[in-house]
Amino acid sequence: MMKVSIPTASKSHAATPTLQFSSAVDEMRRGSPPPQTHDDPPSPDPGDAHQHHQHQQQHHKQQQHHHQHHHHHQHHHHAAAEVIHAMNPANQSGSSEGSPTAQQQHLFTAGTYQLLALAVGSIGLFGFCNNVTVLVLFSRFKRLRTPAGLLLVNISVSDVLVSVFGVNFTFVSCLKGGWIWGSATCTWDGFSNSLFGIVSIMTLSALAYERYIRVVHAQVVDFRWAWRAIGHIWLYSLAWTGAPLLGWNRYTLEIHGLGCSLDWASKDPNDASFVLFFLLACFIVPVGIMIYCYGNILYMVRMLRSIEDLQTVQIVKILRYEKKVAAMFLLMISCYLVCWTPYAVVSMMEAFGRKRDVSPVMAIVPSFFAKSSTAYNPLIYILMNRKIQRCFLQLLCSRLSLLKRSINERPLAPVQRPVRPIRPIVMSHGGRDRPKKRVTFSSSSIVFIIASNDLHNPDKTSKTDADTSEMNVIQVRPL
Repeated sequence: MMKVSIPTASKSHAATPTLQFSSAVDEMRRGSPPPQTHDDPPSPDPGDAHQHHQHQQQHHKQQQHHHQHHHHHQHHHHAAAEVIHAMNPANQSGSSEGSPTAQQQHLFTAGTYQLLALAVGSIGLFGFCNNVTVLVLFSRFKRLRTPAGLLLVNISVSDVLVSVFGVNFTFVSCLKGGWIWGSATCTWDGFSNSLFGIVSIMTLSALAYERYIRVVHAQVVDFRWAWRAIGHIWLYSLAWTGAPLLGWNRYTLEIHGLGCSLDWASKDPNDASFVLFFLLACFIVPVGIMIYCYGNILYMVRMLRSIEDLQTVQIVKILRYEKKVAAMFLLMISCYLVCWTPYAVVSMMEAFGRKRDVSPVMAIVPSFFAKSSTAYNPLIYILMNRKIQRCFLQLLCSRLSLLKRSINERPLAPVQRPVRPIRPIVMSHGGRDRPKKRVTFSSSSIVFIIASNDLHNPDKTSKTDADTSEMNVIQVRPL
């Protein structure tokens, strides 16, 4: 058995990598990179070969530790950046999509923003003027105050409120090139638009039910029913639009960045459940009520046409009037659905995970199209209902006559007339003892002069019996 002797120099030389490793560890703890060793190639001595192998292993470990240390620093830097990004209120989760305080990029050109401002401004102006005209008609003429007319007034009130509160923030945002308001204003904008929109569609469904009762069941509703229906409509709308204020979903900025609405694209189960129930209760159910009511009305109208010859003249006139009114309400509902259905479709696309397919242009056109329903409803009233049309013409003629009268009574230029001196009229009865009276009058008055024959003699005492006197009444007219 052979004995291999290891020289002592190899032991002292083998201790060098250990010192190098400990110094490298100390330097890495202080944050400096490990030193790079450049040793000479080892000798073919077995001890040197073992030393070289240990040195390679230690160098490999140092490189791995250096890479881990560098990766650890990168990880901390990335985590710090995420913390700073999260601490910024403009960059919180969901703020890029819904926070109104985020820095909004210009999604459209400057000319497009101006066209959008012109469009939404025109919608607000015409909607306000037209609906105020309808309210003036119903307040001026008593023959328009019917239960169905009361429901029309409710629609006009909600449309006026949309024109005042639901358009102005979007109009200013179009002028500024993006949303410039805070989160509270965004919440109010989404709440007000949703509230008044639900009031309108629920009132239209109530009108469809009122026509259904009159035409199909030949029953008449009273004012009590109309007031109760209006109260229930507002409470129903407040319940659904107030739920996001209490934490069931929320109002966020829309894709186009010019208005706010519900958070349709939220993946939270709580928010998604509200979106489904909201679409069901505030769009699908009212539309179903309208379709059912007007389907039965059209069926009944066809039945009445077949037996019209057997009816009396008065009944035929009543039926024709009811059909015209039903046609007017049907046109109103059809236009309303045409305007609001695209917005509902876009909202459902966002709710069912197709938000990437919705562009800003695809989002802004249905939104403005839905707002335009506030402007054309009064035009349908005036053009389709003969009673409202007559009242409108009467109001217009009265205003024109007042304007014409004021123009005629106002002189175009002052006319210079010669001023005649006013002469006093001296009235006497022929006697010298009769006191004289002077009367003056203006050119536009009628003066009645009363002359008496009483003689006032200060030397004589007054008698107990009153003297009889003559009263002469003279009527004087201006020349």
